[in-house]
Parts: sequence; C-alpha cells; structure tokens
Amino acid sequence: MNTNRNTVPSADGQRMLESLRQAVGKALERKRRLGQYAVVWQNGKPVTIYAEAPSATQGASMYARSD
Repeated sequence: MNTNRNTVPSADGQRMLESLRQAVGKALERKRRLGQYAVVWQNGKPVTIYAEAPSATQGASMYARSD
C-alpha cells in the first residue's frame, strides 16, 4: 500500500486537525489533574505517561505536537 504522508491538508482539514489536537490536549490535561495515566505513541512505541502533576508549562510541552 502506498501512502503519501507529505501532503498538506486543505484549510478544512487543518481546522479539523487543530480541533482534534485541542480535544486531545484537554483530555490529557484532565487525566493529569485527576491523577490518571495516559498511553500515547512516541518514537514508534506506545508509552505510558503517569500523572505526576507537572507545572502548567511542563504539561503543555509534554503533550505538544513535535513535527
């Protein structure tokens, strides 16, 4: 299967992606505040992030998109 991952989404697609990023960020922040763990994908592997209550700036950077 050939997949072209270097395409730029349309304006609507970009708005949808941003909405998804915001929703995921809010969900991860809520989990952190509730003391719950989250499983995310990093470097090609699933990784468990435990809620150790980082500061607001650490939390934002921990869940930030890294393109």
